[in-house]
Amino acid sequence: MAETVEELTVTYEDGGIETVKELDKKVLTKGAWATVIYRYKDWNRSKEEYSLDKFTIRRYQKRDGEYQQKSKFNISSEKQAREIIVALQDWLEE
Repeated sequence: MAETVEELTVTYEDGGIETVKELDKKVLTKGAWATVIYRYKDWNRSKEEYSLDKFTIRRYQKRDGEYQQKSKFNISSEKQAREIIVALQDWLEE
């Protein structure tokens, strides 16, 4: 596991293939609890190509000097991501 927030990643390799390719990340909070949102792509073995962009929000707790994932929320589509943006913008304008 990672010792710093900057080391956290969703990149995953299996059998020499990068099955989860991290494209970007934004650290939303740091400290004993860290929140990170990632933009990534999954490898589709049958099509031998990467998926459309996906997004996930992960919460980590630092214990014994290392961050451990405690929860995650996967945004299932671009449509859902846009709906989340609209909802947050509406609430912030109130």
